Amino acid sequence: MEAWSPFAAGRNDIFSNQTLADIGKQYNKSIAQVCLRWHYQRGIVAIPRSTQKAHMIENLDIFDFELSKSDIQTIAKLDLNITQFPEWE
Repeated sequence: MEAWSPFAAGRNDIFSNQTLADIGKQYNKSIAQVCLRWHYQRGIVAIPRSTQKAHMIENLDIFDFELSKSDIQTIAKLDLNITQFPEWE
């Protein structure tokens, strides 16, 4: 599986989601890092897009922590069960 837009292009205020922020705080990680780690632990190849070097470096810094099973389940509950890109259907 591949997540070609693991941050859903920032839609639905993903980068200010309080649940993801709270989980990130436990590990001293950003929301983006939590999202990427969630994909990684589920065996999904995530391809984040960034032109900013700082974001590229941050995106690679996800291998020094592991989300708990509880965290993974909590994140899964955020699924809206609809595409975030209806314009591409």
